[in-house]
Amino acid sequence: MTETSDVVATMEAASRRLDETRLAVEEHGTEELREVADALQNVERVLDRYESRATDRDDLKGYIEFREALSDTLDEIPADIRHSEAFIEVNDILTTGITSTLSEKDFEQARIALEPVREDAERLVSWRTARSEYQSARHAVEQRRRELTDRLDELEEITALGDADLEAPTDELALPIEAYNDAVTTTFTEYVQRTPSREVLALLVTAESYPLVELPTPPQRLRSYLETADVGSEPVSRLVELADFSRSKLEHYVSDPETFSAAVGTNRTFLSQLTHPPDSLTISWPPESAQELTWRARELTSIVGRFADEATVQRLRAVHRFASNNSAEFNRLRATAVAHERLTETQLSRLKTGAIETEREECRAVIRRLAECLESHEPLH
Repeated sequence: MTETSDVVATMEAASRRLDETRLAVEEHGTEELREVADALQNVERVLDRYESRATDRDDLKGYIEFREALSDTLDEIPADIRHSEAFIEVNDILTTGITSTLSEKDFEQARIALEPVREDAERLVSWRTARSEYQSARHAVEQRRRELTDRLDELEEITALGDADLEAPTDELALPIEAYNDAVTTTFTEYVQRTPSREVLALLVTAESYPLVELPTPPQRLRSYLETADVGSEPVSRLVELADFSRSKLEHYVSDPETFSAAVGTNRTFLSQLTHPPDSLTISWPPESAQELTWRARELTSIVGRFADEATVQRLRAVHRFASNNSAEFNRLRATAVAHERLTETQLSRLKTGAIETEREECRAVIRRLAECLESHEPLH
């Protein structure tokens, strides 16, 4: 894996560079170099700011300001600072003579005199740059390890899916589930179409005691209104239709249009959704595990039995019996269904040729290499 080799090589190079620059700094001490760097920065700031004015024969005020600024800056520099002679030389170059004799060449000579100071300051800059590059390189190694760890997780999942009996026919599992799903979808649709809305909401309230079914919870204000209002005897689809009427038109259909609008009109979206069978009444494909479905099917039976015909309930019970009485076979066929649902043709082909297993081993080896790299190059503090 070329990318891995690149990040490891970059990490090792950054580590060597950090060691080199750290030794260069430690030779004179971090604090001493910081003092030198700060002094250099302050002096160069004065030179850059005043050069054009101090060399202008017609700007005596600028020259005086420059002399004062330079004097103040040099006075703040400790007498025992490293390369103190360079700062003294700068002062000698730039503070002798008069305005008419100070030139750009003088400033150039002053900057040349500061070169030993600048070299020391650059040691500190190089060390700081090396630290930043080291941290970036280490982050890249960590990122690469995370990427490969995620990829290994994917390969492990593919391998686990590939352990299923990919040739097993799943009709024994699929057909009863499809039969139940079709039946409950049709039955619930018909139930909502013909049943008074207050009874539909009462069913939803009852379903709150069966959390594995997860039917929508009706708003309290809507429930209270439909329990007593005459319009509560209308089916849900009629309430949705009335909710679109104007206030004046509603007066012909409900006794209190304002209360209707407040309770029903504001919940039109909720009611409209009830005209479509909730997914929670059906069984997904592939289904959940036998144990999970056994528990959910029990609760489904308690709810479905309140609105569906006996044939629909019997289809649900058939699925429940399969999951509870023959869980091993159920889970075997489920594993086959899950594998076919999630695995692509390319993944199936790579499983058969052993390419997935080869990549798994490569990932493990590279992850170990990256871990060793991180262990030998600790984070900076």
